[in-house]
Amino acid sequence: MSHSRRGFLKNSLSTAGLITLPSLLYAQVNDAADKKKIVVVGGHPDDPECGCAGTVARLVNSGHSVTLMYLTTGEEGIEGKSWEEAAAIRKKECIDACKVLGTKPLFAGQIDGESVLNNTEMGKFEKLLYAEKPDIVFTHWPLDEHKDHQVASVLTIQSWKEAEQKFALYFYEVCTGYQSFVFHPTDYVDITEFEEQKKKALACHASQDIVVNDQYTANMIDCGHPAMQDFRGREFGVKAAEAFIRMTGRGMGKLVI
Repeated sequence: MSHSRRGFLKNSLSTAGLITLPSLLYAQVNDAADKKKIVVVGGHPDDPECGCAGTVARLVNSGHSVTLMYLTTGEEGIEGKSWEEAAAIRKKECIDACKVLGTKPLFAGQIDGESVLNNTEMGKFEKLLYAEKPDIVFTHWPLDEHKDHQVASVLTIQSWKEAEQKFALYFYEVCTGYQSFVFHPTDYVDITEFEEQKKKALACHASQDIVVNDQYTANMIDCGHPAMQDFRGREFGVKAAEAFIRMTGRGMGKLVI
């Protein structure tokens, strides 16, 4: 067994003693010691919001601190705009969405469609992530059709593996069946009370035509997000839910909250 493989298993098994998403959501925040730090990593502006803004809103409402970390700034995401123009627009949209959710934005500095996975970028990413001192990190499920999503996921997985200060790792889905594939949840979060707040955060990303006049657009309906929230809610027995896969070295056992 290689040294890296041994390290991976050691980290995986060590997560058994870490705080979990269910315990975090039901824990009462009475003082600063109870307040936990969560980071959500996304490949582009709006990815963290699409994947788990309902869960984020619920965590913030419970008194925890959340940072949305954007790998790229959406440089290729607005037709007819230069990379610089698009990045400026989409960065502001991120900041506005974070205000709605009560979170902090963090930009990793890679380029939309040109994301890179190498030792240099790994070092930069780790430095940013570790500085947040997270208790739980969410990122893309790595089986995804978009390269930037894949890179964001692998950078996060490698950071989780190498971290001296251990944190729990969860994966979220985006456009399941279109972007995320083979996603079998271990954890569900009831976001019924926070569905409207999620819509408001997504509406901040006006350049992407996600939510207009409090309604999901054809782009999002075609992508399957409203149906995804409804389906995960049906699986869990609530109106709307977000689903996650928990990273563990002992298999993906079912957990529900």
